[in-house]
Amino acid sequence: MLFGAILAGGVGSRMNIDSIPKQFLPLGSKPIFMHTLEKFLLCDQFDAVYLGVHGDWVDFVEDALSTAGLADAPVRVVKGGADRNGTIMSIIEGIEREFGESDEHVIVTHDSVRPFVKLSTIRANIDAMAHCDACDTVIPATDTIVCSEGGEFIDSIPVRDFMFQGQTPQTFRINALKRAFAELTEDEKSVLTDACKMLVLKGRPVAMVEGDVTNIKLTTIMDYKVAQAMLESGVE
Repeated sequence: MLFGAILAGGVGSRMNIDSIPKQFLPLGSKPIFMHTLEKFLLCDQFDAVYLGVHGDWVDFVEDALSTAGLADAPVRVVKGGADRNGTIMSIIEGIEREFGESDEHVIVTHDSVRPFVKLSTIRANIDAMAHCDACDTVIPATDTIVCSEGGEFIDSIPVRDFMFQGQTPQTFRINALKRAFAELTEDEKSVLTDACKMLVLKGRPVAMVEGDVTNIKLTTIMDYKVAQAMLESGVE
């Protein structure tokens, strides 16, 4: 079975907004996360789409779904974990409570604050599961990447041709992801915030799927302003 997992458990600290997490800010006529959810609901391959939400905002999300007429849609709201990977695992627990465990289960994880993801990108992630256990959406790096251990002097400058910028979706066979997570030490769990990196660290292959430059992540106030301009210009 195939499941969407929209990660909406963060508190948006980098936007410096105390009153509301960034994924719940309005973008046009609806909250940012609703734009993202609607993209996933356009994909008729999903058996269910899960929203991992901070416990304080579960009621807000359920009310938003009801207002949008999605109360009967195949959408599940679950309480998120302490961090990104914890939220993914909370969603997996919800999936397995309702649908059981299976080696065939696949989960397509996506940032709630990437509302411009294309349906074609979601489908490309799903298609990649025909030949791998995990994939990551990426775009080629356009800027020179500089590495510095201390943040003061340049240690190295990798060849840009080999550099890519990671986006989401990131897609996994659920049991493969669970195995990689179980092998992490507690120290690794505390610092590894990227699910694909868990598999890479444990020597599992992760395929790459081509992303899109419009699939921006709304992290800062400037990103939010750019998103508003994109919406007004007709980018969906």
